[in-house]
Amino acid sequence: MQIESYSFNMQGYLERKLHTRIRELMRDFPAVAILGPRQCGKTTLALAVAKETEPSIYVDLERPSDARKLTDPEIFFHKYQDRMVCLDEIQRKPDLFALLRGVIDEHRRSGRFLILGSASRDLIRQSSESLAGRIAYLELTPFLLSEVAGHSTADLPADQTLWLRGGFPDSCLARNAAASLEWRENFIRTFLERDIPQLGFNIPAETLRRLWRMLAHSHGQQLNSSRLGEAIGVSHTTVRSYLDLLSQTFMIRLLQPQHANLKKRLIKSPKVYVRDSGILHALLEIED
Repeated sequence: MQIESYSFNMQGYLERKLHTRIRELMRDFPAVAILGPRQCGKTTLALAVAKETEPSIYVDLERPSDARKLTDPEIFFHKYQDRMVCLDEIQRKPDLFALLRGVIDEHRRSGRFLILGSASRDLIRQSSESLAGRIAYLELTPFLLSEVAGHSTADLPADQTLWLRGGFPDSCLARNAAASLEWRENFIRTFLERDIPQLGFNIPAETLRRLWRMLAHSHGQQLNSSRLGEAIGVSHTTVRSYLDLLSQTFMIRLLQPQHANLKKRLIKSPKVYVRDSGILHALLEIED
């Protein structure tokens, strides 16, 4: 196997529930996309799959040295047409999807591309338009309880650790509670100050932070966009656009109402949830 500039050691790897499903889909589709929040373990999972798929090559589109390899992507993909190519952080180069359609059709075989992204397919619009029928989508969440069973920390059993710290691997498996909380606080800061601008959105980080914290205090409750807008000084339509962004980057979940009458279901407000309990506790400043 060749994973350029990267090595992967299976020792200590916690196998994810999606591992087997990815291998199954790679036998049926030319491309498989794993979408999920940053730092939830997509790269580790992809490298574990790549280790079983020889030969393979890994490209991290956030690394300048790797991104330069795709200066002429058509030549690059032709050169490695007999390998499984893993493209990480595809939202950085969404224009690649239009090219991938032609590349796949020219030399079609299953399991040719493994694509990783930290945004939903609705946010990466080109994929649904360009690769219809050629790509399968999977969503990777942070750790599930069944994935960390038996990995209790010194102070808490596995289920309570997962509940308090959340499922992001670096938070869940941190050496102590203080290190876990510090990781989550830095994650929130980096997400607001770096990740959102990289997606092309010019939103004041402090405004989005205030909204996110208010959503944490409204966790599990019906959404009131007008009230949220008044609190942070923006219109309810702007709040909705911010909510859509947080939802499509896997930070919150908007649970639509269940009602027998479809019209009422569309009119009634959804409930809002912060998707990771550890991030929820960090936003609420709950340390233990």
